Amino acid sequence: MQRRGLLYVVSAPSGAGKTSLCKAIIDILPNLRHSVSHTTRSPRTGEVDGRDYHFVSKAEFDAMVTEGAFVEWALVHGNFYGTAVSSLESGRSGGCDLLLEIDCQGAAQLKERCPDAIFIFVLPPSFQELERRLKGRQTDTAEVIEQRLHNARIEMREMFWYDYLVINDNFDLASQQLQAILAATACRTEVLKDQVQCLFGEIGP
Repeated sequence: MQRRGLLYVVSAPSGAGKTSLCKAIIDILPNLRHSVSHTTRSPRTGEVDGRDYHFVSKAEFDAMVTEGAFVEWALVHGNFYGTAVSSLESGRSGGCDLLLEIDCQGAAQLKERCPDAIFIFVLPPSFQELERRLKGRQTDTAEVIEQRLHNARIEMREMFWYDYLVINDNFDLASQQLQAILAATACRTEVLKDQVQCLFGEIGP
């Protein structure tokens, strides 16, 4: 019996390293897929449409909002991001586990609509290290970096309603912790009970 795919939602302040962690974990777990969000921002160097994001115009995004095509959407750092209902359903109904990287606004919306999802918040080891990482990317102006640091303090207030916290100080350790969270979730009784009953029949209690 094929179980319904699990949904893992990962949030973090910009620069905390969630994208690198998510890419690393997807390379390890064969049944895990990256849920590709829609965004109105321009692609960064090396990003591919349909792989990293579905890059759309503001008009296209607005049309999808009107149609009710998003399970969640939000304005983040001046650009719109959203997760299509069709993306989640097609993956999960096919038995694939999905990993979704979204901000706290979108995660809060998703928690109401997908209460069975697992929510994980990735933290930097300190604000000083977060600033160093943002400057090291050399993709933002000083004003943008300052805004991201300001937003990080606000976003981190949301961490306490998430199911798990991962502090990304040592990347290998953080990756192992994220993998352990996913592995433990897949072994939960409520996840496997239908499959077990299919294998052994009604065995109680």
